[in-house]
Amino acid sequence: MDTRDPVEWFAAWLAEAEAREPNNPSAMSLATVDASARPSLRMVLLRGFDARGFAFYTNLGSRKGEALGANSEVALCFHWKSLDRQVRVEGTAQPVSDQEADAYFASRPRDSQIGAWASRQSHPLESRFALEKRVAAEAARFGLGKVPRPPFWSGFRVVPRLIEFWEERPFRLHDRTCFTRRGNAWESSKLYP
Repeated sequence: MDTRDPVEWFAAWLAEAEAREPNNPSAMSLATVDASARPSLRMVLLRGFDARGFAFYTNLGSRKGEALGANSEVALCFHWKSLDRQVRVEGTAQPVSDQEADAYFASRPRDSQIGAWASRQSHPLESRFALEKRVAAEAARFGLGKVPRPPFWSGFRVVPRLIEFWEERPFRLHDRTCFTRRGNAWESSKLYP
């Protein structure tokens, strides 16, 4: 049995990925299931993690936002090819607090803040020019003032019930350690590759 804390283990692996992974070490695939039980998978960026879970942000009117509103059960996968490692997470997506969403939104570059207002994420786009026009209109609307967080933009925290660490080994005899939450504690087990 592995007695390491899975969140601390994840932090160590992420730090290694940040040092060695050439592109977006915080990228993770997010799997959702909509109200019609249709799965969808896309890449999002991890924007914070701690013992409570793994946070990301999105337009609530996007396809992923609507799916999360219908079914909060999700899966995440971090794959760090340069390290021959991956971490899988299964859990429940819960909205972050307004204070957390406001703080993260305020930390974003101004152009990204304007883009959040201008984009109708996941909806049909008639042309690139239409998007640029919306960006220009939002930039003019806010001028040099503070750009507030849109009411349709926020974050989710995936509260994990399972975290699996996978590391490549020779002859496909990979190392797999699975942590399952039992109340406030984690139980670990090794898995066959």
